[in-house]
Amino acid sequence: MPSILARKDPHTFKTQPLHVEADAQTLVYQPVGAPLNFGQMLERRRPLEIDNPQCFAVELANLGVSVRLTLDWQGRDYWLLVRQQRADRGDSVLKLISGYVPSHELHLPLHTALQEVAEECLVETTKGWLGGRFGEHWLVQPYGDVLAYHEAAHFKVSPLSGAARPIRAGRLPLLERPQAYVHLPTASLQLVYELRLELPTHPAPSLFHVDERLEEQQLIARLERHNPDLYLLPVDNPAGELFTLQNGELRPACTNDLWLSEGFAAQDGWLVREDRISWDDWLTQKRCA
Repeated sequence: MPSILARKDPHTFKTQPLHVEADAQTLVYQPVGAPLNFGQMLERRRPLEIDNPQCFAVELANLGVSVRLTLDWQGRDYWLLVRQQRADRGDSVLKLISGYVPSHELHLPLHTALQEVAEECLVETTKGWLGGRFGEHWLVQPYGDVLAYHEAAHFKVSPLSGAARPIRAGRLPLLERPQAYVHLPTASLQLVYELRLELPTHPAPSLFHVDERLEEQQLIARLERHNPDLYLLPVDNPAGELFTLQNGELRPACTNDLWLSEGFAAQDGWLVREDRISWDDWLTQKRCA
């Protein structure tokens, strides 16, 4: 099976800057200005300062989505994390499944979130790879021309209860009520959706992460079997455990010198000021919460 699953032209991606207004109860974003390609968007992702974390109006570089995907495996809840090599920031972190929202989905960011799940979270069994469903809808199978998908079994994704404070895209409320934060180091707005993943136990599944990297002016999606890079983080985790899932068995993963993305850092009002947080600092923060 080839390690390269897909190739994309990064120049086909288009998004728009956002005008964002927030008060203590609500955050509203609206696309503004001309479309941006991938490179133009990255140029705008520069550090920003906002004085009042609860009330502000600002223009941001882009909208991103993340999925806090919770898996109940053998009676215990886990969050699914993936490893990302961040060339623009010169580091490696574990993060939630996430991606940039294109222009045509800025008012439907849940669609982007579900597509990111389909692209980044691959489930393999002895009888083939699993497609996924969200309610009555099949998720896309982005690597269907390369991977052999199981015809009878699939995984399920369903919504969990959302954040307390409402988010609006213009006049349209986001009914799934994602969490939202403005990330000051990258001048971006991030929406975090709470979703649950259900996996069949037979045949025994393995989880892999597929990440896109820019190589010779193309975005290359690779599958590296020796390095699955998709991790299970116990939600109730006093011992600081981390695992991978291979052939239905949890395997301990090393947490030495581990860093987590800004999505795990402390949020002040609508703002996140840090670019990442160390594993040990996050465990301490969680225990003191």
